[in-house]
Amino acid sequence: MNDQHDHGALGDAEYAEFMELAAEEGFEVEDVEGAIAEAGHGPLPVLAVVGRPNVGKSTLVNRIIGRREAVVEDKPGVTRDRVTYEAEWAGRRFKVVDTGGWEQDVLGIDAAVAAQAEYAIETADAVVFVVDAKVGATDSDEAVVKLLRRAGKPVVLCANKVDGQSGESDAASLWSLGLGQPHPVSSLHGRGTGDMLDAVLEALPEAPEQSFGGAPVGGPRRIALIGRPNVGKSSLLNKVAKEDRVVVNELAGTTRDPVDELIELGGVTWKFVDTAGIRKKVHLQQGADYYASLRTAAAVEKAEVAVILIDTTETISVQDQRIITMAVEAGRAIVIAYNKWDELDEERRYYLEREIETEMQQVAWAPRVNVSAKTGRHMEKLVPAIETALAGWETRVPTGRLNAFLGEVVAAHPHPIRGGKQPRILFGTQAGSKPPRFVLFASGFLEHGYRRFIERRLREEFGFEGTPIHISVRVREKRGAQYKKK
Repeated sequence: MNDQHDHGALGDAEYAEFMELAAEEGFEVEDVEGAIAEAGHGPLPVLAVVGRPNVGKSTLVNRIIGRREAVVEDKPGVTRDRVTYEAEWAGRRFKVVDTGGWEQDVLGIDAAVAAQAEYAIETADAVVFVVDAKVGATDSDEAVVKLLRRAGKPVVLCANKVDGQSGESDAASLWSLGLGQPHPVSSLHGRGTGDMLDAVLEALPEAPEQSFGGAPVGGPRRIALIGRPNVGKSSLLNKVAKEDRVVVNELAGTTRDPVDELIELGGVTWKFVDTAGIRKKVHLQQGADYYASLRTAAAVEKAEVAVILIDTTETISVQDQRIITMAVEAGRAIVIAYNKWDELDEERRYYLEREIETEMQQVAWAPRVNVSAKTGRHMEKLVPAIETALAGWETRVPTGRLNAFLGEVVAAHPHPIRGGKQPRILFGTQAGSKPPRFVLFASGFLEHGYRRFIERRLREEFGFEGTPIHISVRVREKRGAQYKKK
């Protein structure tokens, strides 16, 4: 029902009451509706951009997201923190996955292209396949076409590096790939990208197939075990599986046959999404970190809960932090499992606790379990932690209760005065859950520190254990002026 969608998580009566409040405070109806719809969206559909090296994938991703965020560098194997970005076209939002960061030096060009395409196949709702129109279709391109055909995902063919009329015939020759119409594009100059994005919107579903609310009633909840290489993910999975493995579901049609395990724990069946990485016998050197982050992103996209494994025998690393950030930004419920706990001596345990205090501050709200994947120590604590995180992730605070709480907080701790003005939070609503997403409407710009304070107070009051919280702020402008989105 479309009306309901526009209301975010608000019921009709709550929505009507809220709009009345907004009008009293001088907010335009369209702005308020827009803010709620934007914050209330569920998981976004995923678009993967694939193709062989140097066809302009990252440049195209920058063009689609409208900012230079994806790293464009000639050096293959560039390690990046991010592989997924949010984009919007013609009022529709979606996620873009850039597979351009890890290139041919590692395994030879065919293996690298296959690895990227395989990742796209596994995660995406639709794929943009980028081909260099000047060069034409190569054997590598043909290999990717086979992978895409087998996967059956919708594909938009992008004929890149078409800078003028003369390149149009080069683009036309790509009909031979059998993927339908080639869209001539110059990702460097932006030529033709609008038409291509129109085709992308037709290919993408309104919402991802695996929408969280749309799982079959009683269907198993999805868990991703993530962490840096050799942290003990496989050992943990083997330990929890024991004899309780319900079924091993081999998904045909992918080059790697990723395995999702249905495992019974604590009397409940859970689906552990595979994060084991590409063909174990292949040793990736350069680019391995990048590929690990692609694999992690794939697992996180498919899961509701991310169980992040930390190797307690080693110092908490930048890579651990990256993986945590990825799960937080993806908006998943989070549990931190400190592995190899039984191998610690007193001294290491002391320093580890200090590290946790300083390095793990960004997820201080996540349930923590100290486990040993090898011996099975404390494994029984994993399920209650996962259930706690899921409960926090799904929590919704009614608008009336939220505004009573905001009123008390603002009265007791007003925003600092800046430039002779004191911005105030006027009212707010929780527009969505999974994870909880709030929109606050304010009389002026709210500083970052004050937003953090509000988040802390929300957690103290309503729990939200094990879940990130998203807070967006809309500022009321003077009459006649455009509203600013902060």
